[in-house]
Amino acid sequence: MTKAHLVERMAKDAGVTKRAAEVALGSALKGIRDSLKKGKKVTLVGFGTFQVSRRAARNGRNPQTGNTIRIPATRVPRFKPGKAFKAAVR
Repeated sequence: MTKAHLVERMAKDAGVTKRAAEVALGSALKGIRDSLKKGKKVTLVGFGTFQVSRRAARNGRNPQTGNTIRIPATRVPRFKPGKAFKAAVR
């Protein structure tokens, strides 16, 4: 499913225009992104939890030269599906 398909489905289910559904989806995604950027956790009951975790620095290998390189620590987004979401997918 693409973003366009999701917008179409939202518009149909909510009985609103595609433009209104697109704005609503964009706002929801922006809210999630902004919260994660601030290091906050976003929990959608029945769906799951978005959170930021820290990936430690580690050694890697350059595939072209074979040299060992240092990969710096970074923050990465994670998603943990909720119990109801997991049950629905199974």
